[in-house]
Amino acid sequence: MSRDSKDVLARIDRDKEGYLEELKDFVRIPSVSTDPRYRDDVLRCSEFLAANMEAAGLEVESVETDRNPLIYAEWTGAEGKPTLLFYGHYDVQPVDPIEEWRHEPFEPTEEGDLLVGRGTTDDKGQAFTHVKAVQATLEERGELPVNVKFLLEGEEEVGGESIERFVREDAGHRLGSDAVIISDTSMFAPGQPSLLYGLKGLAYMEVVVTGPNRDLHSGSFGGAVRNPANALCEIMSRLIDPATGKVLIPGFYDDVRPLEDWERQEFAKLPFDEEAYAADLGVERLSGEEGYTTLERTWARPTCDVNGLYGGYQGDGAKTVLPARAGAKVSMRLVPKQDPQKVGRLFREYVEQIAPEDVRVEIRELHGAQPVLIDVKGEIAEAAMAAQEEIWGAHPVLVREGGSIPIVATFAEVLEVPILLVGFGLPDDRLHSPNEKFNISHFYNGIRTIVRILDRVGESAAS
Repeated sequence: MSRDSKDVLARIDRDKEGYLEELKDFVRIPSVSTDPRYRDDVLRCSEFLAANMEAAGLEVESVETDRNPLIYAEWTGAEGKPTLLFYGHYDVQPVDPIEEWRHEPFEPTEEGDLLVGRGTTDDKGQAFTHVKAVQATLEERGELPVNVKFLLEGEEEVGGESIERFVREDAGHRLGSDAVIISDTSMFAPGQPSLLYGLKGLAYMEVVVTGPNRDLHSGSFGGAVRNPANALCEIMSRLIDPATGKVLIPGFYDDVRPLEDWERQEFAKLPFDEEAYAADLGVERLSGEEGYTTLERTWARPTCDVNGLYGGYQGDGAKTVLPARAGAKVSMRLVPKQDPQKVGRLFREYVEQIAPEDVRVEIRELHGAQPVLIDVKGEIAEAAMAAQEEIWGAHPVLVREGGSIPIVATFAEVLEVPILLVGFGLPDDRLHSPNEKFNISHFYNGIRTIVRILDRVGESAAS
């Protein structure tokens, strides 16, 4: 086999436009897992993915679950060589607010080097790089330098319960591998590849405040009955100290793993421009927990944020009602040593304590994820970093990220193999926001990077 991958890289150059058209077809399927109205589309998306992977030369199985199918695929013809397990997800976030999109969210649109559409980078485009790298190698050579397995899910955006159960029940038998490779993260900056060694966990809660048995006229009943929307605002206002940015939930910081000195030093070396960061976001200044830099807060300190508020009249014009019910969805991003269940319990106890007595409060735990730190040492990690440097022209930096991928901690615990978070997105890809995008050049370079990882891991095993 070609040591430098020139044969496969040349095929990618010939076929890349076709890969892009296939990605567009993938993105066109509105696989929104959070909304039951899209259930049939999620299933259709899983079928599209399975068919595409089979056409790529993989043996594919759709694994039924209580919710959305898992897609398992493999090619295991490289006897005696390492096995890489690739993970990704085919479900996407809702598109709201739809009026802020420049194009139809599920009609992927090219804007120069950008492909704009829901799911382009999170995670359809990035997961597709794995499939296309394997396809290009098999079509060019008829074999792979290593064994590969794939596990793709349709519930990542709603907590990943099905894949969690599958991985634990499998206990490393079918999924047995030498490393897991995941591309559901971002590079630090354009031209600067990254290898992630830390992800935040998540405790995602919903608070519902109920008052009278119906909406009331705000003139006739205002001042006589507690307004649930007002009560909800009171509760939310007591989650964060506005002066220090600290979370006020008692016990919230008890288990937080402090930043190591070397981490703070490495973060400080990174070329991060706070003014440019704020300007890109359209904010006057940055804020957060005092005593920490922006990178430290977003990557390695726990947070508490209101993700959505509802209650009362939401339409155009005025309707003077005192709503019977109001609610909020709240996410707490957690760092290593914090436990989502414990933090959820602390949140519940605190909200029940501070809630006004003349309303009823229901607290729901929607889903959670464990925080994780990853050891990025060993031959496969070195091969991955060398491949990144070859394709991108810069040595990858080690970074953490504020997002959560629920299954990562489970892979680390159950499989006990290195987890390599090799992302090809960028921080400005607008994940979970209108006008999500993926750089087309990054899609192509992602495919090239995975090809070089396959070859380099195969070579390291032969040496």
